[in-house]
Amino acid sequence: MTPMALLIFAGVYALAVLSPGPGVAAVVARALATGHRRTIPFILGIVLGDFFWFGLVVSGLTVLAQNFYIVFAIVKYAGAAYLLYLAWKLWRAPAAAPEAQDYARGEGLRLGLAGFSMTVGNPKTMIFFLAILPQVVVLEEMHGLAIVELCLLMAVILFAIMMIYAVLAAKARAFIGSPRQMKMVNRATGGLMAGVAVAVATR
Repeated sequence: MTPMALLIFAGVYALAVLSPGPGVAAVVARALATGHRRTIPFILGIVLGDFFWFGLVVSGLTVLAQNFYIVFAIVKYAGAAYLLYLAWKLWRAPAAAPEAQDYARGEGLRLGLAGFSMTVGNPKTMIFFLAILPQVVVLEEMHGLAIVELCLLMAVILFAIMMIYAVLAAKARAFIGSPRQMKMVNRATGGLMAGVAVAVATR
Protein backbone atom coordinates (compact mmCIF):
# COMPACT_ATOMS: atom_id res chain seq x y z
CA MET A 1 0.00 0.00 0.00
CA THR A 2 1.12 3.57 -0.61
CA PRO A 3 2.20 5.69 2.38
CA MET A 4 -0.85 7.91 1.89
CA ALA A 5 -3.23 4.95 1.90
CA LEU A 6 -1.62 3.65 5.10
CA LEU A 7 -1.84 7.09 6.68
CA ILE A 8 -5.55 7.40 5.85
CA PHE A 9 -6.27 3.95 7.24
CA ALA A 10 -4.24 4.68 10.39
CA GLY A 11 -6.16 7.91 11.02
CA VAL A 12 -9.60 6.36 10.54
CA TYR A 13 -8.73 3.29 12.59
CA ALA A 14 -7.22 5.36 15.42
CA LEU A 15 -10.39 7.47 15.64
CA ALA A 16 -12.49 4.30 15.77
CA VAL A 17 -10.35 2.86 18.58
CA LEU A 18 -10.29 6.14 20.53
CA SER A 19 -14.07 6.51 20.51
CA PRO A 20 -15.76 5.19 23.66
CA GLY A 21 -17.24 1.73 23.46
CA PRO A 22 -17.40 -1.60 25.32
CA GLY A 23 -13.70 -2.27 24.73
CA VAL A 24 -12.52 1.03 26.17
CA ALA A 25 -14.89 0.75 29.13
CA ALA A 26 -13.74 -2.78 29.92
CA VAL A 27 -10.06 -1.85 29.70
CA VAL A 28 -10.54 1.18 31.96
CA ALA A 29 -12.49 -0.86 34.51
CA ARG A 30 -9.92 -3.64 34.53
CA ALA A 31 -6.93 -1.29 34.82
CA LEU A 32 -8.54 0.85 37.50
CA ALA A 33 -9.14 -2.21 39.65
CA THR A 34 -6.04 -4.31 38.99
CA GLY A 35 -3.41 -2.09 37.36
CA HIS A 36 -2.36 -1.73 33.73
CA ARG A 37 0.00 -4.73 33.62
CA ARG A 38 -2.77 -7.18 34.42
CA THR A 39 -4.85 -5.62 31.65
CA ILE A 40 -2.36 -6.51 28.89
CA PRO A 41 -3.76 -10.02 28.14
CA PHE A 42 -7.23 -8.53 27.80
CA ILE A 43 -5.93 -5.91 25.34
CA LEU A 44 -4.13 -8.60 23.33
CA GLY A 45 -7.43 -10.47 23.09
CA ILE A 46 -9.04 -7.33 21.66
CA VAL A 47 -6.25 -7.12 19.07
CA LEU A 48 -6.91 -10.73 18.04
CA GLY A 49 -10.62 -9.96 17.78
CA ASP A 50 -9.91 -7.14 15.35
CA PHE A 51 -7.63 -9.47 13.36
CA PHE A 52 -10.48 -11.96 13.20
CA TRP A 53 -12.92 -9.49 11.68
CA PHE A 54 -10.28 -8.07 9.35
CA GLY A 55 -9.50 -11.60 8.15
CA LEU A 56 -13.16 -12.32 7.47
CA VAL A 57 -13.61 -9.14 5.46
CA VAL A 58 -10.40 -9.54 3.45
CA SER A 59 -11.08 -13.19 2.66
CA GLY A 60 -14.65 -12.43 1.60
CA LEU A 61 -16.21 -14.64 4.25
CA THR A 62 -18.57 -12.02 5.68
CA VAL A 63 -21.59 -13.63 3.99
CA LEU A 64 -20.60 -16.96 5.51
CA ALA A 65 -20.23 -15.29 8.90
CA GLN A 66 -23.72 -13.84 8.65
CA ASN A 67 -25.11 -17.31 7.91
CA PHE A 68 -23.45 -18.66 11.03
CA TYR A 69 -24.99 -16.06 13.33
CA ILE A 70 -25.60 -18.66 16.04
CA VAL A 71 -21.85 -19.31 16.33
CA PHE A 72 -21.12 -15.61 16.80
CA ALA A 73 -23.97 -15.35 19.30
CA ILE A 74 -22.47 -18.17 21.38
CA VAL A 75 -19.05 -16.49 21.33
CA LYS A 76 -20.63 -13.16 22.25
CA TYR A 77 -22.59 -14.55 25.19
CA ALA A 78 -19.60 -16.54 26.42
CA GLY A 79 -17.55 -13.34 26.46
CA ALA A 80 -20.32 -11.45 28.22
CA ALA A 81 -20.60 -14.22 30.83
CA TYR A 82 -16.88 -14.04 31.59
CA LEU A 83 -17.05 -10.25 31.85
CA LEU A 84 -19.83 -10.70 34.39
CA TYR A 85 -17.60 -13.11 36.29
CA LEU A 86 -14.81 -10.51 36.29
CA ALA A 87 -17.31 -7.92 37.51
CA TRP A 88 -18.30 -10.20 40.39
CA LYS A 89 -14.63 -10.74 41.30
CA LEU A 90 -13.99 -6.99 41.24
CA TRP A 91 -17.05 -6.36 43.40
CA ARG A 92 -15.75 -8.79 46.02
CA ALA A 93 -12.04 -7.95 45.63
CA PRO A 94 -10.11 -7.05 48.79
CA ALA A 95 -8.84 -3.51 49.22
CA ALA A 96 -5.29 -4.35 48.12
CA ALA A 97 -2.94 -2.77 45.62
CA PRO A 98 -2.79 -4.71 42.34
CA GLU A 99 1.00 -4.97 42.56
CA ALA A 100 0.55 -7.15 45.64
CA GLN A 101 -1.73 -9.59 43.86
CA ASP A 102 -0.47 -12.56 41.89
CA TYR A 103 -1.84 -13.91 38.64
CA ALA A 104 -4.10 -16.90 39.10
CA ARG A 105 -3.14 -19.89 36.98
CA GLY A 106 -4.54 -19.48 33.48
CA GLU A 107 -5.79 -15.96 34.19
CA GLY A 108 -3.89 -14.44 31.27
CA LEU A 109 -5.38 -16.92 28.81
CA ARG A 110 -8.89 -16.41 30.17
CA LEU A 111 -8.52 -12.64 29.96
CA GLY A 112 -7.27 -12.92 26.38
CA LEU A 113 -10.25 -15.08 25.42
CA ALA A 114 -12.59 -12.61 27.14
CA GLY A 115 -11.14 -9.70 25.17
CA PHE A 116 -11.37 -11.72 21.95
CA SER A 117 -14.97 -12.86 22.43
CA MET A 118 -16.07 -9.38 23.52
CA THR A 119 -14.57 -7.91 20.34
CA VAL A 120 -16.07 -10.55 18.07
CA GLY A 121 -19.52 -9.70 19.44
CA ASN A 122 -18.98 -5.93 19.64
CA PRO A 123 -21.29 -4.06 17.22
CA LYS A 124 -18.84 -1.17 17.06
CA THR A 125 -16.13 -3.49 15.74
CA MET A 126 -18.50 -5.12 13.26
CA ILE A 127 -19.62 -1.77 11.87
CA PHE A 128 -16.04 -0.63 11.35
CA PHE A 129 -14.87 -3.71 9.49
CA LEU A 130 -18.06 -4.44 7.55
CA ALA A 131 -19.11 -0.88 6.65
CA ILE A 132 -16.22 1.55 7.13
CA LEU A 133 -13.16 -0.50 6.17
CA PRO A 134 -14.34 -1.14 2.57
CA GLN A 135 -14.64 2.63 2.14
CA VAL A 136 -11.05 3.21 3.28
CA VAL A 137 -9.14 0.43 1.51
CA VAL A 138 -9.72 -1.40 -1.77
CA LEU A 139 -10.36 -4.93 -0.59
CA GLU A 140 -9.93 -6.36 -4.09
CA GLU A 141 -6.31 -5.21 -4.04
CA MET A 142 -5.49 -6.84 -0.69
CA HIS A 143 -2.58 -9.27 -1.03
CA GLY A 144 0.04 -10.74 1.28
CA LEU A 145 2.20 -7.68 1.92
CA ALA A 146 -0.71 -5.24 2.20
CA ILE A 147 -2.46 -7.52 4.69
CA VAL A 148 0.69 -7.76 6.81
CA GLU A 149 1.13 -3.98 6.71
CA LEU A 150 -2.43 -3.33 7.88
CA CYS A 151 -2.26 -6.00 10.59
CA LEU A 152 0.93 -4.51 12.00
CA LEU A 153 -0.58 -1.04 11.86
CA MET A 154 -3.74 -2.21 13.63
CA ALA A 155 -1.78 -4.03 16.33
CA VAL A 156 0.41 -1.01 17.09
CA ILE A 157 -2.43 1.53 17.09
CA LEU A 158 -4.90 -0.58 19.06
CA PHE A 159 -2.40 -1.76 21.66
CA ALA A 160 -0.92 1.73 22.14
CA ILE A 161 -4.29 3.48 22.55
CA MET A 162 -5.70 0.85 24.89
CA MET A 163 -2.51 0.91 26.98
CA ILE A 164 -2.79 4.68 27.28
CA TYR A 165 -6.33 4.25 28.61
CA ALA A 166 -5.11 1.51 30.95
CA VAL A 167 -2.13 3.48 32.29
CA LEU A 168 -4.23 6.60 32.89
CA ALA A 169 -6.86 4.55 34.71
CA ALA A 170 -4.19 2.81 36.81
CA LYS A 171 -2.60 6.15 37.73
CA ALA A 172 -5.94 7.33 39.05
CA ARG A 173 -5.44 4.79 41.83
CA ALA A 174 -2.73 7.05 43.27
CA PHE A 175 -5.49 9.34 44.55
CA ILE A 176 -7.04 6.52 46.56
CA GLY A 177 -5.99 7.05 50.16
CA SER A 178 -7.73 4.39 52.22
CA PRO A 179 -8.89 0.75 52.05
CA ARG A 180 -12.48 1.97 52.21
CA GLN A 181 -11.96 4.10 49.12
CA MET A 182 -10.26 1.16 47.40
CA LYS A 183 -13.27 -1.01 48.15
CA MET A 184 -15.54 1.62 46.63
CA VAL A 185 -13.36 1.73 43.49
CA ASN A 186 -13.45 -2.06 43.19
CA ARG A 187 -17.23 -2.06 43.39
CA ALA A 188 -17.58 0.86 40.97
CA THR A 189 -15.32 -0.82 38.42
CA GLY A 190 -17.14 -4.09 38.95
CA GLY A 191 -20.40 -2.30 38.17
CA LEU A 192 -18.84 -0.77 35.06
CA MET A 193 -17.60 -4.18 33.90
CA ALA A 194 -21.07 -5.65 34.48
CA GLY A 195 -22.53 -2.83 32.39
CA VAL A 196 -20.12 -3.66 29.57
CA ALA A 197 -21.17 -7.32 29.73
CA VAL A 198 -24.85 -6.40 29.52
CA ALA A 199 -24.19 -4.01 26.61
CA VAL A 200 -22.31 -6.69 24.68
CA ALA A 201 -24.96 -9.34 25.34
CA THR A 202 -27.97 -7.19 24.41
CA ARG A 203 -26.72 -5.65 21.16
